[in-house]
Amino acid sequence: MVKNSPLALAFNALVIVFMLAPLVIVCLVAFTPENTLTLPTTHLSLRWFKAVFAHSDLVQSFWNSLWLALASATLATLIAVPAGLAITRYNFAGRETLNALFLSPLIIPHLVLGVALLRMFSLIGATGSFVWLALAHVVIVTPYVLRLIVAAAAGFDHSCEQAALSLGASSFTVFRRITLPMILPGVTGGWLLAFINSFDEVTMSIFVTAPSTVTLPVRMYMYATESIDPLMAAASALMVAFTAAVMLVLDRLYGLDKILVGGK
Repeated sequence: MVKNSPLALAFNALVIVFMLAPLVIVCLVAFTPENTLTLPTTHLSLRWFKAVFAHSDLVQSFWNSLWLALASATLATLIAVPAGLAITRYNFAGRETLNALFLSPLIIPHLVLGVALLRMFSLIGATGSFVWLALAHVVIVTPYVLRLIVAAAAGFDHSCEQAALSLGASSFTVFRRITLPMILPGVTGGWLLAFINSFDEVTMSIFVTAPSTVTLPVRMYMYATESIDPLMAAASALMVAFTAAVMLVLDRLYGLDKILVGGK
């Protein structure tokens, strides 16, 4: 086993501190009792956390984000499962093109996607609809689900399926009783990762949300441009805690190493 040198460990530690410092500062500011963005110097207070739950627009936007993330992650999974199985199992004309098409939102800036979707929705008269907003989120979260399903199905042993088919099981029964349970970690991990990305999405959502479908990240962005009180720091701290909890569940179910480096 190769061990990192002290210099490499120190460098990694500095990178981690550099990346986590803004989150730590925001979370500390959220506990201030003051009316401005200051670190708590005398005592900690839950004043601004209470204010978040008392803010009706923020609460409504949270529910919008929650239902949107649930819908988009579920739809993305329903699309990615057959697509992933087809890409990994069959050789057909245009397979690589299809794979590249599904993964293309990963390399296209969300700002560009937001402007393009806004233009398209305006042309077809779909602005202000929760359904179209969910479909827009499906576009950007499907690659995350597809990547995990492809990784789970790549080393799949087909002998179990062939044995079941030879014994008279239908194709649907084989999928339900054999295929799906064996790729379930990838499906579950992909769904959770899509949920996180949809819940936290702000750049693209700014362009396609309507007053009745404003998501929590967009609401926070709008509020931050008008006020400098620590309310947004408290809301951000809650979002960090919520995302961390979902990531912890994701790690327990599938393993973050498999998601980040594509391990099996």
